[in-house]
Amino acid sequence: MDGSDGNMLLNGKNAIVTGCLRGIGRATMELFARNGANIWACCQNQDEEFERDIRELSKEIGVAIVPVYFDLADNEQLKAGLRTIAASKQKIDVLVNVAGMTHNALFHMTSMEKMKYVFEIDFFSQIQVTQYITKIMAKQKSGNVINISSIAGMDGNPGQIAYSSCKAALIGATKTLAAELAPYNIRVNAIAPGVIETNMTSDLPQEAFSRLMSKSCIKRKGVTDEVANVLLFLASDLSSYVTGQVIRVDGGIG
Repeated sequence: MDGSDGNMLLNGKNAIVTGCLRGIGRATMELFARNGANIWACCQNQDEEFERDIRELSKEIGVAIVPVYFDLADNEQLKAGLRTIAASKQKIDVLVNVAGMTHNALFHMTSMEKMKYVFEIDFFSQIQVTQYITKIMAKQKSGNVINISSIAGMDGNPGQIAYSSCKAALIGATKTLAAELAPYNIRVNAIAPGVIETNMTSDLPQEAFSRLMSKSCIKRKGVTDEVANVLLFLASDLSSYVTGQVIRVDGGIG
């Protein structure tokens, strides 16, 4: 994988981005590519339109964008996808854990089966990906991991017990890993988006949306590019002294 323009913030870096098919993952993949990064674009399912789009983007910018498909709920698929990335023998500079799910239900209406499933997708699979990739980064003596948490994981959110708990766990993991992996020159940070215009937030109940907007300074949903811009900062050398942090991208709800 070769870089392109030296003025780009991620020129010559190689990044793994999960959840690239749409939403924050898609915006992040495109922004990173336009800033010179080569991308392993991870998605749950193969999609012809997506593959056409990344071929065109790759040709336009002159970076490599390689699709990697696996379902976070399928442990064998996940491990096979990670082995595919490792087999390239390329340096891995950045891992961005975007892929995940939400679940909206009050505490007493949330079964333990559903709670465990959401944790499997939103926490345990993220940790498994991070563990595998940071072993490679540790051998390189360099790396950068960015997790997508949520303001729900910091503030709580009625009707999202499973989702809030997973995202809170991810914050704890981020801070612990920042301390553990620093000797290997690996930085670990997280961002906590607020209400962002994605398919995931379209299911947010109107009452919850209104409550969040009433606390927002900016009084609108964010857009995926606004989250991707913060991820670009954290992925770049501009943030070389930043680790163990959780950055809110929430329009002032906090």
